[in-house]
Amino acid sequence: MAKLHATLIGLRSRLLVFLTHNMALPVLRFIRKPKVFPYSGDELKHFQKGTLGNDLINFLETNKLQLLPHYAKHDIKHILLQYETTDDGEVCLQCFMLGNGHLSFPVAATVLYGLVTMPEHWKKFRTAYKRGKNSSPIANWKWFEILHEPTATLIKKITQ
Repeated sequence: MAKLHATLIGLRSRLLVFLTHNMALPVLRFIRKPKVFPYSGDELKHFQKGTLGNDLINFLETNKLQLLPHYAKHDIKHILLQYETTDDGEVCLQCFMLGNGHLSFPVAATVLYGLVTMPEHWKKFRTAYKRGKNSSPIANWKWFEILHEPTATLIKKITQ
């Protein structure tokens, strides 16, 4: 039974990655035409320690992720909202965004996916949603302009 449970969790995880990285991101990139991230990984390494830019490259390296030019904003949110890059962490991030007043297709789809496939994490998702509701709005932040600011200061701005 434990092996079946682990297999199902693995399938759920692969499906989430496929839906987000192979389907949603290419479609959204085509529709939204987002700005390309203005820095390389090497440039981020030269940002002052403790800034969001430097913390971004450290986050990516620690999690063995690549700097994706159309996905950096999402990784920045992981840092500022302090949600892991696990399946439930991804859904928590989107639940926070929903609670924070940001409704988009990726937010709605990820939250719905999490609610349908991860009932064991519903309490975390609810907590993340409430946290987003009680936090300062961040949807309109200038994500690439705040990279030189101290990460700790930005996190405090969210929770004020």
